[in-house]
Amino acid sequence: MKTIISIIIATALLFSTDCKAQDDANMGLPKGKERIKAAKIGLITNRLNLSEEQAKTFWTIFNEFESKRGEIRKSIRQITIESRNLTSSDERILAGLKEILNLKQKEVDLEKEYQAKFLKAISARQLSELYKTEQLFNQMLVRKLRKDGGDDLRKDK
Repeated sequence: MKTIISIIIATALLFSTDCKAQDDANMGLPKGKERIKAAKIGLITNRLNLSEEQAKTFWTIFNEFESKRGEIRKSIRQITIESRNLTSSDERILAGLKEILNLKQKEVDLEKEYQAKFLKAISARQLSELYKTEQLFNQMLVRKLRKDGGDDLRKDK
């Protein structure tokens, strides 16, 4: 029952209003992205059942991890876009593909590093739930994009 309520709350937060690309004065993020982030935080909070003490440490670690992982993924996206350029040489494309592999390895290394950090703040069961919750959230987001054609969220980029 609690899981259903958590999903309903997250879905309501995520999809309650349409996502328009207007800057949020506080965070400098477009409102759509800020609502997505808030929905993700809400879902994680509900699913992990963090104590007050755990929450303080966990969110510091999580935000740091998300930031570093986001930078790696941003670099991968940029290289992927560059490799689609039909005028690039094969050598340049191959160099980009190798760089993507290096970045993916950096992401795996980052996940290993932060798994140890998370385990200092939360239990293994909660960490497993975090991974499941992130996957669930991403699936919900993809379903929403497919349903709406992705028009609103793509404007945030």
